[in-house]
Amino acid sequence: MGYTAPRESADLIRMLLEKVPGADDIIFATHCHNDLGMATANSLAAVEAGARQIECTINGLGERAGNTALEEVVMALKVRNDIMPFRTEIDTTKIMNISRRVATVSGFQVQYNKAIVGKNAFAHESGIHQDGMLKNAETFEIMRPEDVGLSETNIVMGKHSGRAALRSKLKDLGYELGDNQLKDVFVRFKALADRKKEVYDDDLLALMNDEGTNAANDRVQVKSLRVVCGTEGPQQADLTLTIDGVDHSVSATGDGPVDASFNAVKQLFPHSAKLQLYNVHAVTEGTDAQATVSVRMEEAGKIVVGQSADTDTVVASARAYVNALNKLLVRREKTAPAATA
Repeated sequence: MGYTAPRESADLIRMLLEKVPGADDIIFATHCHNDLGMATANSLAAVEAGARQIECTINGLGERAGNTALEEVVMALKVRNDIMPFRTEIDTTKIMNISRRVATVSGFQVQYNKAIVGKNAFAHESGIHQDGMLKNAETFEIMRPEDVGLSETNIVMGKHSGRAALRSKLKDLGYELGDNQLKDVFVRFKALADRKKEVYDDDLLALMNDEGTNAANDRVQVKSLRVVCGTEGPQQADLTLTIDGVDHSVSATGDGPVDASFNAVKQLFPHSAKLQLYNVHAVTEGTDAQATVSVRMEEAGKIVVGQSADTDTVVASARAYVNALNKLLVRREKTAPAATA
């Protein structure tokens, strides 16, 4: 339950190695929770004492306060190999990419100040830190951004950027695209660039992870959405969905524009799925920032996560909600009993 302290963790492993018959032929594992913020410290202490397996998760996900974060123990062993002479077979340059993918799939965004993979992990704001960085990066930067797969540069893209520049930038971010994929992404990139003056790396990552853009095989698609909101109600959403190729429209009210939009979707496409999580994450700073919306829904024990990004938070919300519904429909079809003659 995360109660153990590092010294106790090490003592436990030493005791097992000493007292368990045949311990030399056994791989002892450590499985730590982070309730007191000591999961990484406990795991490393256990390794120093003789444990040779660390059970961990990407981004430290797990019940309650989470489990030991893979990225933390791997980079701690790499950076402080001088006092912890152990190694793993982890390719550290893949850490940032897998962290982003897990955040997308789970719907849990990484906090900005999270060790190793947080947005601010390599940011230096205070004057003394910036001065030290300019004189010698190793003064305050104990590991390089590229060690964990983070691009050193954050070149701003815009509406005048071409396909070659976009392909190069996406490659730096860990995406290798074929010509057809690039064509589709470029169209969406240009549409975003028309709405935003500057498109940053995080905007492109959100664009690549946007599942809410209507796909040809989606049974339910958002065609248009208009909302009325403000201090005086009722808040209203006028929504048109394309369902199995046919357009359907409705007006619905709710407790705010997002609730009204979700109510409109339920009226046009009734379902019994329960909304478990609704999460909004601003991709970049500024009033024109993209919002990435994650929606987790559950139906008959099946859980799906829908996601979408847009400079309009309400539009992103509706698309994420519909994206989750389309995933549930796919789940229904996969589990439906086969017809018999």
